[in-house]
Amino acid sequence: MPRGKTGKHNREGAPLPVAPILQKFLKTYEKHCAQTQTSVCPAIRKDLKTSINSEQVLRKFVLVRPDDSQPSTLPISLEPLLMTIRDECYTLGQQICIWGLELSNPEIARLASLLELKGHATCPLTTLELIDCKMDLWSLGRLGQALQFSSLHSLVLDYCRFESEEMESIFSGLENNHRLQGLSLRYCGLGPRSGPLLGSVIRQSAICELHLDGNYLQCSGALALLRPIAEYAEMRGRGPPATASPHSTSPPPALPARQRGSSTLNQMTKSSGTVKATSGKKRRKNGIKRKIKGLTEAGPWLVKLYLADNGIDGKGKDGENSLLEFTQILTCLIKYSAHLRELDLGNNVLGEMAAVDILEALRARKTGKLPVLKVTVTPQISSDTFGSIWKSSNKSNVTRKRKKKVTAHA
Repeated sequence: MPRGKTGKHNREGAPLPVAPILQKFLKTYEKHCAQTQTSVCPAIRKDLKTSINSEQVLRKFVLVRPDDSQPSTLPISLEPLLMTIRDECYTLGQQICIWGLELSNPEIARLASLLELKGHATCPLTTLELIDCKMDLWSLGRLGQALQFSSLHSLVLDYCRFESEEMESIFSGLENNHRLQGLSLRYCGLGPRSGPLLGSVIRQSAICELHLDGNYLQCSGALALLRPIAEYAEMRGRGPPATASPHSTSPPPALPARQRGSSTLNQMTKSSGTVKATSGKKRRKNGIKRKIKGLTEAGPWLVKLYLADNGIDGKGKDGENSLLEFTQILTCLIKYSAHLRELDLGNNVLGEMAAVDILEALRARKTGKLPVLKVTVTPQISSDTFGSIWKSSNKSNVTRKRKKKVTAHA
């Protein structure tokens, strides 16, 4: 668990001992569990005791149902933990991770109230993980409202199954959100109709890392997601060189409304393979999206996109035509996006033609001297194409290393 050595401070500014603070926190948590007739979470108790013994600050709370729990055992609830954070004014926590619980409306309401406090929150959370949790429509709507006012930088909702209406409830709090930078929706049952919603969120928010592995977007859903990102990338890529600096500290300028959607996307064919391809300049350590007082510039572009195992192939309702259109958009994104650093298309049977297009797009990216892009594809393609992608992605790195070595000896 993430921990640090600095606890709260007294009036003189000197740090207070951590152990007594956490001991009192544990005692209050156990009291609230008894009052609400719920079980003390073994993981919370263990992490608190470990932090007490090591005198380290506890920053991440993991609430999980134990595998050996009996039906007669009292349920584990989120409420006692949130009540304890409030009562103890615990300001050192940054992450809450909840695994496999059915969250009630009162639990979500209390969590939403904590998130909405923003800079005035007792516990200014930056990461919220709700993994394999069950929530009804009201809870999702309430959580969506809270996201608009939270200080979260990362939201993980993996293995939470969503219907269309439930997706809209969550996404209502993501549009125009300039704080959230990472969103994970792995194995959430998202279908093609989720594509336009996702595209709208990316277009209007500051999200730059998107995990969608294990869904079923298919070609049409993935196309709707990628189109605004690819068009934006092409507009910037075809513009004057001075306007497309991927490492600039200034955010990319917004496109005029009349230019959106007017891109001439070309390239054709199909793709895939599990090879990691890189091409272009090395990535710098500094961040990409400009941050101003906790806010990040919004725009239709991503740094990391994970679309593995999404049924992106020519077997959907629209068949090969849909796959062809998806490949055109994809190769445009690869060629022109100065922001994209990682793209995972593994476990999608795109085919040989798309693999060739991906290879050509990576070569064009290298010619355009864009930053390194790591691409993962499924190796169900010819060995020649697979090898060419690998060579294309590694040749520049080998040359660079050799030159550095010669310079060092000189």
